[in-house]
Amino acid sequence: MDRRNFLQRLGAAASLAALPDLLGACGRAAVARRPPVSKPRRHAHPAVSAVDGLPVASWIVAENARKGTLDWIINPKAHPRRAPIEGFADRVSVTRGEELSIFVNTRASTFRVEVYRMGYYAGLGARLITATGDLAGHVQPGPVFTPGINRVECHWTRAHRFVVNESWPPGNYLIRLSASSGRAHFIPVTVRDDASSAAIVVQNSVTTWQAYNRWGGYSLYGGTPINGMSEYESRSRVVSFDRPYANPDANGSGDWLGNEFPFLYLAERHGLDLAYLTNVDIDRDPAQLAKHRVLVSLGHDEYWSWQMRYGVQDALLRGLNVAFLGANACYRQIRFGASSTGPRREVICYKDYLADPAYARTPWLATGVSWATTPGQTPESRFIGAMYQDFGASGDLEIYDPGAFVFESMDLRRGSRFRGVIGSEFDAFEPRICPDNVQILAHSPTRGVPGHSDMTYYSTPGGGGVFDSGTADFVTAMWNGADRLSGRLSFGVVPASVALGTMTLNLLRVFANGPAARSTPSKPNWRSLYSAFAPVNLGSDRT
Repeated sequence: MDRRNFLQRLGAAASLAALPDLLGACGRAAVARRPPVSKPRRHAHPAVSAVDGLPVASWIVAENARKGTLDWIINPKAHPRRAPIEGFADRVSVTRGEELSIFVNTRASTFRVEVYRMGYYAGLGARLITATGDLAGHVQPGPVFTPGINRVECHWTRAHRFVVNESWPPGNYLIRLSASSGRAHFIPVTVRDDASSAAIVVQNSVTTWQAYNRWGGYSLYGGTPINGMSEYESRSRVVSFDRPYANPDANGSGDWLGNEFPFLYLAERHGLDLAYLTNVDIDRDPAQLAKHRVLVSLGHDEYWSWQMRYGVQDALLRGLNVAFLGANACYRQIRFGASSTGPRREVICYKDYLADPAYARTPWLATGVSWATTPGQTPESRFIGAMYQDFGASGDLEIYDPGAFVFESMDLRRGSRFRGVIGSEFDAFEPRICPDNVQILAHSPTRGVPGHSDMTYYSTPGGGGVFDSGTADFVTAMWNGADRLSGRLSFGVVPASVALGTMTLNLLRVFANGPAARSTPSKPNWRSLYSAFAPVNLGSDRT
């Protein structure tokens, strides 16, 4: 199918429910272009059993029963005047048998590298997998800046190399760089098992981490103003994974600690049957989603490539369930570029499709301000079930449909509230640009920004279901702080945390057990809140 014709037809469609043939063709085209892959290893993990309706993997239960530690935690206030340390890895994800190189910059005389697998571990949050002895510290050259696209990337000498072997179980990892000066820094890495057929696959949203990363003075949001340009005009059009993360609150972990770790902590506490990947891996091979029952997108998942979006949408229509536990997901279109360290090491997003060189050759890949403003005009709401509204909001989660499966056994009524859950970005249902069979589960007034945040669910005909929490703080607010990590991390405890954990497990009881449309079709109720002729809001862009 001609892609421009496809996008025109997709842009004119009234709802996702009307698009199975279009999306199927699109997804198959994306899959057909992927490079051949080697035959996967036979899955060696023990069997999965059902516990209280949830799929539980014995290997994850056994892994989290191993000795954990609090030594992974970095105190951002420790030794602020001493020599810092920073670094990055040459891959965002790796599978067993592959090598992982790290690049480190520090004025300290020596440093150590400790590799931690993150999880529950009796409330300690991590297990030490391996560590080096003292390595010599080196001051690396300054970054290379490319004017025009304002890309910042590091051409550093490798400091250490790991061979990822059987002692590295699949999961989310933080590599802790510890300088002799007392300073420390994280490098986040995902260890995949490409042969896994786990019920639940958890996605790390590394493209969004990198979009906001302002290491070297530039991100996709701003840069150093020159020649009278604004900070936004000076932004990067291309950001590179070949540089450290600069976020001081996350200690160099991208956005993983606050936006993603609370879900992992909950899921591994219950031993849920998980697989782990990044959104870069979905771009590389969207067909792998067919091996799983539910894809979980966490707190901030804003930047999606064409292959990601239509690969996931095709899988949805074939039975995959998708849980968006944040807000503002799939809001901006990106594509990837290669660097000297490998493929898909650059995130390209011009936020102006006319200025994007791809527009002249492949207009469907041109990167505008949002998916709604790309040449295809395909707002994410047609896929997610709700539309990004704005940022800077706060509020309480207010239940609208207490009989919905997400609230099973919670003894709620319409109007029940959970304090402090809505913020800062939020989604809401939009007539005419959302699927017609959306069931609104919660309808929450917002403070700071006038409006409502909607928690939504809809099912596709004969296929999967899509859940959207409607608030970017859902995963962060899931943190209950009841264990030994309480008070040691930078994100706080919300009174609703236990309730949000219950909602999440209720959601997974349905989503992890097959296509939700078959067992739990959505019950559209949006007309009781919204007029079919309400004005269309295409989202508030924060540039």
